[in-house]
Amino acid sequence: MPNINLLPWREAERKQRQRDFGVASGGAVVAAIVVIMLTVFSFSQMISAQDQRNSKLKAEIEELEKKITKIDGLERQKERLLARMEIIDELQKSRPEIVHLFDEIVRQLPEGVYLTGMKQTGSRVEIRGVAQSSTRVSALMRQIDASKWLTDPEVERVETTQAGASRQSEFVVYLKQVRFGDDMEDEG
Repeated sequence: MPNINLLPWREAERKQRQRDFGVASGGAVVAAIVVIMLTVFSFSQMISAQDQRNSKLKAEIEELEKKITKIDGLERQKERLLARMEIIDELQKSRPEIVHLFDEIVRQLPEGVYLTGMKQTGSRVEIRGVAQSSTRVSALMRQIDASKWLTDPEVERVETTQAGASRQSEFVVYLKQVRFGDDMEDEG
């Protein structure tokens, strides 16, 4: 029988398989590197796109914060203007009240009573004066109580003093001014 040596053929096939395995392994490594690089590239693209959106959002947020600050300033200015308008409106409404107050005090003042001072705080009025007698002060209080513009008379003090040959009573009376509001504007 002839002697056939199959070893070199097997050896050659083994070397061919090892080369094919090496090429396949190298191809797999190269493919893995390409996949990893593509993944890294796509993630970096997504991150940079998100960074751009974030920076755009930050810019818009800053712009909106400026607008909010401006709006807050305008609201404060609006509140101040409304408060001023309210004060002016209140002054306009109360303008005839002082005329009615002086007119009513003059009408209700009995003979022999003279005023030396008057002070108003809100609707409360303090009247200081001199009367010929304490009964004149009582008459003043009755007339104030009967008035439609004045109410709640209270005597703080009545002192009888000697002024030369005559005696007089110095007094301090508190009263309240009645505020009718818009009804009186229609009447007056």
